[in-house]
Order: sequence, then structure tokens, then C-alpha cells
Amino acid sequence: MKYIVSYQKAANHFIDIEFIADNLQQQQEELIIQLPAWRPGRYELGNFAKNIQKWQAFNEKGNPLNFEKTAKDTWKVFTNKAKQVHIKYNYYANEINAGSSYLDDNQLYINGVNCFLYIPDQINNTCKLELKLPKDYQVATGLKVTSKHQFEAIDFHELVDCPFIASNTLKHHTFEESNVLFHLWFQGECKPDFKKLENDFKKFCKKQIKDFGSFPVNEYHFLFQILTYKTYHGVEHSNSTVISLGPSYEIMDEKGWYNELLGVSSHELYHTWNVKQIRPIEMYPYNYTKENYTVLGYLDEGVTTYFGDKYLFTSGVFDWTQYKSTFDKLLERHYANFGVENLSVASSSFDTWLDGYVRGIPNRKGSIYTEGALVAFITDIFIMKNTNNKKGLKDVMKILYTDFAQKGKGVSDVDYKVVVEKVAGSSYDKIYTALIHGIADFTPWLKDAAKYIGCEIKITPSNKYNEAKFGFKVRYENNNCIIDNIPPNAIAEKLGLAVGDEILAINNIKLANDLEQWSNYFGNEKQTIIIKRALGKIEAIDLKSDKKIYFNNYELIIKEEKAPNFVDWRKK
Repeated sequence: MKYIVSYQKAANHFIDIEFIADNLQQQQEELIIQLPAWRPGRYELGNFAKNIQKWQAFNEKGNPLNFEKTAKDTWKVFTNKAKQVHIKYNYYANEINAGSSYLDDNQLYINGVNCFLYIPDQINNTCKLELKLPKDYQVATGLKVTSKHQFEAIDFHELVDCPFIASNTLKHHTFEESNVLFHLWFQGECKPDFKKLENDFKKFCKKQIKDFGSFPVNEYHFLFQILTYKTYHGVEHSNSTVISLGPSYEIMDEKGWYNELLGVSSHELYHTWNVKQIRPIEMYPYNYTKENYTVLGYLDEGVTTYFGDKYLFTSGVFDWTQYKSTFDKLLERHYANFGVENLSVASSSFDTWLDGYVRGIPNRKGSIYTEGALVAFITDIFIMKNTNNKKGLKDVMKILYTDFAQKGKGVSDVDYKVVVEKVAGSSYDKIYTALIHGIADFTPWLKDAAKYIGCEIKITPSNKYNEAKFGFKVRYENNNCIIDNIPPNAIAEKLGLAVGDEILAINNIKLANDLEQWSNYFGNEKQTIIIKRALGKIEAIDLKSDKKIYFNNYELIIKEEKAPNFVDWRKK
């Protein structure tokens, strides 16, 4: 299969693609052409076909072939004994994030799984890619380069797992660590400090490679899409990652987004082993035509979230204060998500494709990232306890890599449990049943794990009056104050407030992104808010406190930094 990519007017955002299928059998009268509807790294369906405006089929002589669309992303071409079939179509690329495709006067950015067609029974065939670009354009990608602007992939899986950014404004830096060549590519308005980046990246890259024993690929590409507005998104690939971050002016600011840049980079690098190699059995191989169900989100994203942050700490990139900040955010998100009372992290994983990256209904399910990471922490300490600190969760991950991934086997939910028990030398039933497949309260488990390493989980009332006393959190969108979270049966709910209500004023004072400050200011005084309902109805509601604390602050506090267990955990 071959792909020729070009464009006429970049400002229109339409990419022109010619898909060429050869090696056709002469007796073959019909050819099924498929566009992906699901992509690895994103646990939800994507209707990419909606971005196709034109679609035509021809034989090798340029004569039109009849075709019909049989599903939203599937076509049937009547070959009429053609030796080759050429599909000429365009794709509207006007969305920019870590998993999208985008075209303008400055760059051509493609995630192939969005827009590249394939023939299902030729999915394992070699794929060739030709880009018709300006001569001064560089191409940032993990694909094999055959000549200038031409590339080759061993199959369709590799083709769509190697996104690329083509531009004449790419900033590029390379460094070598543990016999692996790493590339840092930055596109967009930014001023990367490559000396600083290399110093920090080498530390966590070295530590991750050391603990797994080897790296799955010879080269690795970090592709950064730096945007001028606030954004945060990363998608893993076999030998690369695309990371979208912004705003530009905070990227290298340690008080801004620099720690986030390090965090998402460490997270995505860890995915090179976990998910890209250690893959759920349900995704072995990937099925691009439908959602891929798995309960292993706690392993895929939870363990990766835990180790992505922890490797920054163990490698010396983060100090304790920086690491503690990331852990405290996990605690805050966990205890503010009342969906954990309804669906376990395993069940939440199975349903993640339904609303994984958009706001779903209130309090429906847990997070494979947050709850998964906290379970990983608890599991790490569980293993340490049962092995006198000789082993940890990293030993489980190495076995999954060597005994499953490197032998071409997918991992099941039961496989994970068995390997944890093998490493720990003890039954994992309680954690597995209560926290992974159950909806037990995490608190005693977290406190026990923290205590073992000389820490404690400190719990104090929220310092925001509306959260602690009235039981509702807000978010701000376009200067509008929106109720974002209400615990079940909280006083706010009893007073008639609902998620999605907009708060216009408090005590006759118009809000300016400062509800929390005004609520704290009025404190125990009478507080009356003016709200706008979803259908536009305006109401005044007198807030009352029932003396119950609804939201708390949670912190991981270190008590014994030199305690042997803490030292060993930091090494693990």
C-alpha cells in the first residue's frame, strides 16, 4: 500500500491523499477500503470519516471505478479487473492536539490513524509514504526514511503509529542515553532550552531503561506541539510521542509548565514499554474498526501515571516537594470524584471509551489514571512489605515485559494478578478485589502504605468556604462561574443546586472569577447566590451550612525522610 500526501492551499486545511493499492488478484471483483474509527492511545471512538470531503476511485490508467459507501468509514470498490486501485480523497485537518491532524501555512501535521485508508486483508503489508512538501521542510517522525520526504513502514500498524510534523520552523536536538538516540522536536512559538532539557531528560530516560533492562527501539522521538494557549495532552506511540502543551511562555518556566512538560514526557516514555509493548490481550492486535474493550486501564494508564511521576523523583529530576505536589493532585482528584462509589477502576476502564476525554454525567465512574495510579502506589508498597523491600512493582513490570511483550503475548487481568503474587510471594486478593474490582474506600489502604514508608496522609478541611461548608466546587469558563461538582446528598444538592448551574452573583456582587474569595469573605454571614439554570431561568438561593465538611485537602507528608523504608521506596 502506498500513500502520496500533498496539498494545494494550506490555509484551507484540506490535505490531499492518494492511496494506491496494488498486488490485486485479477479475479478480484470487489475491494473493501477501510478508514480507522479508533486509535491506540485514545480510549474512545473517533468519527474521522466526517472530515473527508471528496472520495474517488480509479484504475492504474486513471479511468474511474464504481464504488459505494457501505458504512460510515468503509467503501466497496468494483475493481473491473484493475491491476491497481487509486483512491483520491481529501481530509479536513483543522484540529490540533496530540492525536489529531492539522495543516496550515506553517506545518503539515498528521496522525495517520486519522486519515490513512487501508485494505483489511493487506494490513500487514509494507506501506510507503511520499510527502510532497516545500524543499526546506524538515520532517519529525519515527518512520524509516528512504529518501528526502519519502518513508517506509513494515505494515499499516507501524505507519499509523508514527505521526509526523513537517515544517521549516522545527527546532531539533538530539542526545544519546543508554545506547538509544533521542530526538527532541519542537514546533510552534517556543524557546526550548535544550541544555536544560537534555540534562533532565537523560536522567529519567536512563533510570527507566535500566529498570526494564532494555529499550524496545533504537531511536525515540519526542514531538512537541507548542501552542500559545493553555493545553496539556500526550499520546504514546511505538518509538515516539506527540505532546501538546501551552501557553508558549510557560513551557520552560519552572513555576509554570516546565514540570508538566517533564511529567508528561516521563509518562509517555514509560508507555514505550507499558501499552506499546505490554499490551492488554484484547488489543493484541489492535482493531481499528471499533472500540477495544479492556479492564486493564489501571495497568495501562494507572501504573504509567504512577511511574511517570515517580521516575522523575527516583532519578533526581524532581525533589520531594515537586514529587509531593504530583501525588497530592492524585489525592485531590480521587477524593473529589464520587464516581468511585459507583464503578470500580476496572469497570471504569471497560467503559472509558464512552466518555474518556469529555465531561460525562456526574459521579458516574472512576479514573484509570487517578485511581489506577493510587492502586499502583498501594501495590508497590504491598510488594515491598512482603519482600523485605527487596522488590517492588517495577519487578512486576519487568516480568510483564520479558515474559509477555517480548514473547508476543498480550496480558490479561488475571495475568497481572498472578505476576504480582509471584513477585510478592503473597496473595493479592484483598487489593485486587477491594480496590481494582471493588469500590472500597481507599483511605485505610493509602494511610497504611504511606505509614510504611515514613509518611502520612494529612487531611484538613478545604480552605474554600463554598467547598467545605456548602458542598460544591466551581470551574470558570469564559469568565462564567459554573458549578462543577457536588457530592451526593450534600447540602448544596438539598438546596437545589445542580452541576452545570451558572453562578452570576453572591450577595448582590457580580462575580469575576472569584466566587471562592467572596464566599470566604462572607464566611458565616448569610450568603445568597444568583444562579442561571440550563434553560435560562434565574433563581436566588440562600446558602446554608449543616456543619458537615464536604471537601478536604489531602497531602502526602513525609515524617522520616531517612527511614530505611522510605529510602528503599525511593530507589524502587
